[in-house]
Amino acid sequence: MKLDILALGSHPDDVEMSAAGTLLAAAAMGKKIGIVDFTRGELGTRGTPATRAAEAEAASRILGLSARENLGLPDGFFRNDREHQLPLIAALRRYQPDVVLCNAIHDRHPDHGRGAQLASEACFLSGLRMIETFDADGQPQQPWRPRTVYHYIQDRQIAPDFVVDISEFWPGKWASIQAYKTQFFDPNSQEPTTYLSTPVFSQFMEARAREFGHIIGVEFGEGFTRQRPVGVRDITTLI
Repeated sequence: MKLDILALGSHPDDVEMSAAGTLLAAAAMGKKIGIVDFTRGELGTRGTPATRAAEAEAASRILGLSARENLGLPDGFFRNDREHQLPLIAALRRYQPDVVLCNAIHDRHPDHGRGAQLASEACFLSGLRMIETFDADGQPQQPWRPRTVYHYIQDRQIAPDFVVDISEFWPGKWASIQAYKTQFFDPNSQEPTTYLSTPVFSQFMEARAREFGHIIGVEFGEGFTRQRPVGVRDITTLI
């Protein structure tokens, strides 16, 4: 299945928190969108890998994804090396995305910065024909390199290179976040309180989206960075 946009995340819910509005906006334009999660979030304090998988499935339905899969890499311990690049290269060749969205270049959680580097390098390596990967039927995959790679912004404040207007899609983004019932604020939960599960963090997520929106003169936005300048064909289309 060829996708227009593939979002990559070190953990289930990374994409929802930082890029779900952008995916929803793309889907509304008829683009095919998907997510590949690197780990099952098994080191998370709240919930279990099983509940996290069910939550990811619920979020996927809200986002209208054409595809979602989990690579099952070790939470907290995956590395940007050949062992962990190859499964991601196979996924990139399977979905052949034109655009890849991936973790912040550096962040509070060390998996996020590592995930950014893993994604960036795998996207390049995926285009090299001398690297062999195989599909589910054991057939060799063809090389594929995404046209561009963007890094979404997560916990740490990073100046965006561009901001996507998600005002129309904020309710859907928030619903996809709330699908992760074990991870975020729930006054009825008996699980330990974490950094993510406080009402203050939920308020922060909304404030961040409002801040990015304010930068470009809209209500809600999502910010992204990129390793090389963004090209523009028609300057009159920019906000």
